[in-house]
Amino acid sequence: MEDTHGDDHHPGDHDHGDHESSGDERVTSPMQEFSTSQVGIGLAVLAVGLVVTFGLPLLAA
Repeated sequence: MEDTHGDDHHPGDHDHGDHESSGDERVTSPMQEFSTSQVGIGLAVLAVGLVVTFGLPLLAA
């Protein structure tokens, strides 16, 4: 089988925007600070999810 697609991608030759020039940089979650109340909300969501996932099927059985 022959490779028929064009190989016109060269290292350093990309169409992505310049990462250093944007004024409003995107920040990913592990880098963002969070408060204790946000941790509590996350734990509450986790607890509800676990009850729905495991508790309801066990009650229905």
